[in-house]
This record gives sequence, structure tokens and C-alpha cells, in this order.
Amino acid sequence: MRCPSCNSLDTQVKDSRPTEDSSVIRRRRVCLACNFRFTTFERVQLRELTVIKRNGRRVPFDRDKLVRSLQISLRKRPVESERVEEMVSAIVRELESGGEAEISSETIGEAVMEHLRQLDDVAYVRFASVYRNFREARDFKTVLGELSGDDEPPAALARK
Repeated sequence: MRCPSCNSLDTQVKDSRPTEDSSVIRRRRVCLACNFRFTTFERVQLRELTVIKRNGRRVPFDRDKLVRSLQISLRKRPVESERVEEMVSAIVRELESGGEAEISSETIGEAVMEHLRQLDDVAYVRFASVYRNFREARDFKTVLGELSGDDEPPAALARK
């Protein structure tokens, strides 16, 4: 592992331990060249995922981008960061175990929507407003109707 301070490859693991859900190994490391201490995290990766964007472009799946989008939706909401991390891990596991190396951005968006709906209604509406590209107040009303069980999502709104 390259030292983030001096770029030396001569680093040593000082401590390793699993996280609470045992899905990640946390490693404390020290650089033998500059004595800088840093932490790394090791996760199981079942396969390399490629995301097919709406415009047809293919990009590597970026777990950190998923985390950032969820953090934006959950900003100022009473949700612990551990729950967010568990949700991200569950979404990634679902995507990796789906059997396909290439997944559409719509598949990722729908998985996120499903998990957010169970976690926090406000974050769900925030994410939906961006993911479904809301253009007017009626779009919000439709999603709020979905949350209260009054209405099924109309096909026209499902993927604008």
C-alpha cells in the first residue's frame, strides 16, 4: 500500500480488525519511510461492475459516488452514518450478486430508491426528485402519494 504522505511503498500493517457487521476489514498502517500513520479498508468485491449511463456511455462503478449521492439525500436527516454504510453495502452486494458485469444506471437508481424508502421518507423524496427529474410540484405530489399508499407510480413519471 502506497503511503499517502510520501508515496513510499514500504508500509506495514499495525492493526487489523473487522467492522461491526464484519463486511469490511479496517487496517491501521504505518509508513516505514516517514512514520506516517493511516487507515485503509478492505472489502470483498465479487466482480468488477460497469455502469451503463442513460446516454449509453460505460463507466466503472464507483461506490464513493453512491455514498455521496446518499449523503446529499440524507443531509440534515436523523440517520446514523453506520446505517448509511450498511445500506450502501447492501446495495452493492445486490448489484454484484445480480450476475451481470454491466448494470444500467436505472437499476442502481431503483435499488437506491427501494432502500431509501425503507430508511427515510424525506431522503426518498429528495433522491426521487433528482433521479426522476421532477419538473413541477405535481411530481412531488405523486411521490408523496406513493409514500402514503394512495397511488401507484405512473409510468410516465417512472423514468423521465
